[in-house]
Amino acid sequence: MRVPFLDLQAIHGPITSELEKAARRVMLGGRFVLGPETASFEEEFAGHCGVAHAIGVGNGLDALHLSLRALGVGPGDEVVVPGNTFVATWLAVTMSGATPVPVDPDPVTLNMTVEACAAAITSRTAAIMPVHLYGRLADVDGLSALATRHGLALVEDAAQAHGARLGARGAAGSFGHAAAFSFYPGKNLGALGDGGAVTTNDPAVAERVRKLRNYGSVERYVHESLGCNSRLDELQAALLRVKLPHLDEWNTRRRETADLYATALEWTSVDRPAPPPGHDASESHVWHLYVVQTDDRTRLQAHLQRQGIETQVHYPTPPHRQAAYADLVRAPLPVTDMLAERVLSLPMGPHLRTHHVERVANAITAFDRDALVATRAV
Repeated sequence: MRVPFLDLQAIHGPITSELEKAARRVMLGGRFVLGPETASFEEEFAGHCGVAHAIGVGNGLDALHLSLRALGVGPGDEVVVPGNTFVATWLAVTMSGATPVPVDPDPVTLNMTVEACAAAITSRTAAIMPVHLYGRLADVDGLSALATRHGLALVEDAAQAHGARLGARGAAGSFGHAAAFSFYPGKNLGALGDGGAVTTNDPAVAERVRKLRNYGSVERYVHESLGCNSRLDELQAALLRVKLPHLDEWNTRRRETADLYATALEWTSVDRPAPPPGHDASESHVWHLYVVQTDDRTRLQAHLQRQGIETQVHYPTPPHRQAAYADLVRAPLPVTDMLAERVLSLPMGPHLRTHHVERVANAITAFDRDALVATRAV
């Protein structure tokens, strides 16, 4: 039995007719850029995140970049970022003209810590940009207090955390001065193409992002700043409006799958991700990815592939090891380097059922058994 890493067809199947109606509505409406669908989605997504403003943009990278620019981050500034993240987090800083200053993550949560962030702050630091990695909220309370204490902007990279919450205290996208979301198709809330959004409670920041995404303009042919063309198009906005009401249900199923994995993998050789502490914190992780760690990743991944089980590595080469950042002066990042060698993402998504998880666990158990037999034979 094949176990896909992510099955978008299975996710879209039950809502295909709704998606088709939304696409047809856009086609017949004749508005394709910055029209009523985008405006409606922005209002609905802001409500879901519990913020005053959501501004649709072209993709997640632009959401990060425009958030920084709207907050005044630019040349000569530094932004503290995690070492273990997708390169877009760093690229957004570079695109703003600032310099990324990476810090190693907590080895348990894999997220940025207050202590590491505080140690990286200098007189040039303008912002802190934590990533809610794999769908788990970073220490938003501690990092927010740190940013306030030093007079810094806090920008959430929420590209993997749609719907993650701390109970009534707020959701991903509501804790920072601004936050960036990606609607890449594989995200918990994904479009059928690229898309992104910036969320904020600051009306001035929201207004600046709206200008920047549209050539620096809110009035046609009047350009008040050096903007760009980064607009969430009407078709993607309409499709996202169909999917948004399903997000909480899909996240619940992801949590159920993570619980199944935690039990099924207990006696295997892989190190399971640490769950959020306490039952009340369960919503703080939406399990965009279920990432285990192993000292024998290459052979385990090949074994699972032979069994029809798809896996991925997030991320095999961290940003500080990329050629694009070869000239960046940085401190050693041993935890980040260790994770790059050990992490393996197992299938995860609302398409999975109990028998899929059992299939994965049984395959890993068989791998462990074969490895033990081989060791004894030697």
